[in-house]
Amino acid sequence: MKTIAIVALAVIVILSIAAVKTVIPNSNASKPCMLGYKAACSFTPISTALLALAAVVTFLLTKSLILG
Repeated sequence: MKTIAIVALAVIVILSIAAVKTVIPNSNASKPCMLGYKAACSFTPISTALLALAAVVTFLLTKSLILG
C-alpha cells in the first residue's frame, strides 16, 4: 500500500472518530449544544458536518491521486 494511502486512511479515521465524539452527550460541558443538550462540542451539528465533510474530501482526493 502506498504511503499516501496509509496517511489518508489515518486522517479519515481520526476525522470520523472526532465527528462521532462531537455528538456524544457530556454532562460536564459548560453549555448546551445547538441541538439543546450538553455535548462534547457546543457547535455539534456544524462541527460534526464539517468533520464528516473533511473525511469525505480526504477520501476523494486520495482516491483521485491513487487512481488518476
